[in-house]
Amino acid sequence: MGVLIAVKTTLDEAIDRFLAHLSADRSAHTVRSYGSDLAQLAAVAAESGISKASDLTPDAVRAFLRKTARTPVTRARKLSSAKAFSKFMVKTGMASQDVCSGLDAPIARKRLPKDISPEQAAQLVEAEVGKCPLRDRAILELLYGAGLRASEVVGLNLEDLELRDRSARVMGKGRKERIVFYGESCANAIADYLESERGTGGSPALFVNRQGKRLGQRTLQNIVARRRALAGVSPDVSPHSLRHSFATHMLTGGADLKTLQQLLGHESLETTQVYTHVSIERLRKVVAKKHPRGRG
Repeated sequence: MGVLIAVKTTLDEAIDRFLAHLSADRSAHTVRSYGSDLAQLAAVAAESGISKASDLTPDAVRAFLRKTARTPVTRARKLSSAKAFSKFMVKTGMASQDVCSGLDAPIARKRLPKDISPEQAAQLVEAEVGKCPLRDRAILELLYGAGLRASEVVGLNLEDLELRDRSARVMGKGRKERIVFYGESCANAIADYLESERGTGGSPALFVNRQGKRLGQRTLQNIVARRRALAGVSPDVSPHSLRHSFATHMLTGGADLKTLQQLLGHESLETTQVYTHVSIERLRKVVAKKHPRGRG
């Protein structure tokens, strides 16, 4: 049966099955990204006369990468899409071999988000601008005070909050749930927003627009953009910059990587280590002050 499926399945049909499989536990954005990459793969393969899933070759994948990936980062992403697809085809019997097994992604240095100082973060959070200043402050308090992703902030529901013990239940990447904690300033900002601005609409969402509908991530980007000039921060600063600043400021304050990994919701500790770059100077100073051979 597996051989029969491999012979009959076209590349387009295989891609459709793979995307349907992904949609069960991946976001719509992720599925669209894979779909875009694989549509390009199918188009390049068709130029070589390949239409069946079982006929896909390593050379066809290499041609796809040469024609569509102009930077190491783009190549790595597109190769990742092709690898996941190839493994799925082998697993489901649509192909007999993993055509990507011998292909390696280029080594690319991760581009770190822009971090800001604690003083700049405070100015950004406390600036009173916009039509919903209490809501916007509560949002920025969660981005910086709890290290949440923008998608996690807009995904919060009222029932996820525990204002008494200053915690929230967050649904992170891969539909993985975790508990995050925030400080008194953030708790007060959320309470002020709920009391004075949110209203009593029927939406379960914590953060809503003036029509009572859940906010989108684009709104968070606009909120940060409105406040950047007042805080005197770089135009590169984004909602994710506040999450990054939360992480770097926690490390500078003495938090350990394992704790930070749990707070940020990282699956791998290696992912968390990208936030250590600003702590190097702190470590250097500790060695200089504490080690008997560090002075001088």
